[in-house]
Amino acid sequence: MVSRSDILVLGLTAGIVGSLVGGLLLYAGLALVMAGSHAGWLLALPAAPAGGGLGLLLARRLAAKAGTQGG
Repeated sequence: MVSRSDILVLGLTAGIVGSLVGGLLLYAGLALVMAGSHAGWLLALPAAPAGGGLGLLLARRLAAKAGTQGG
């Protein structure tokens, strides 16, 4: 069974990792756009979905862990 601490760690990890990855993609993309390269939009636009996708992967891993424990 998944405990409260597992859910708390999932939320904190997803928030921190998602913010770091999304923020770095957004920063790099917008820096390229400001430098005149329109290819930077390829990094800036998917920044939020990439950060959220990591949280989804972490949640699926926790759900798989709960499934194997019979919970």
